[in-house]
Amino acid sequence: MVCLVSRTGRELQRYNSKGGRQVVGCIPYRYRKDINGDKSNELEVLLVSSQKGQALMFPKGGWELDESIEEAACRESLEEAGVTGIIESELGQWSFISKRHGTYYEGHMLPLFVNEQLDMWPEKDLRRRVWMTIAEAREICQHWWMKEALDIFVKRLTPQQNI
Repeated sequence: MVCLVSRTGRELQRYNSKGGRQVVGCIPYRYRKDINGDKSNELEVLLVSSQKGQALMFPKGGWELDESIEEAACRESLEEAGVTGIIESELGQWSFISKRHGTYYEGHMLPLFVNEQLDMWPEKDLRRRVWMTIAEAREICQHWWMKEALDIFVKRLTPQQNI
């Protein structure tokens, strides 16, 4: 069963040793289907709008004390984008200044292979979700550190060429 309410509050929020809030995000992805409905090799990633505007980014939010990094990434994907799937290994960790709060945050990103997209999800009325190509996402995503995570993700999926 899926919980249709987002977590709120910061009582369980994780902070690093320097006092920076720890957030976890993910790159939800799937393989585009061709005209016949067969899976192609072309990837699509899912971005969501911010709560306070139309800027697009990957789902992310606070990492709480009672959950693993993988659980936090799954929760944020469900709450913000209404998708579930298989979490893969972490892409990296970034330090960035929150535009909203002007303080340092520690961001972690993980890929999520989407196996279900829900019609109803906790933040359905607050956000819009948009599937797009890697190139479109790279251009549109508002956060530099998420773009870096996307680049790492693409390199991880691209087989090394024999040169």
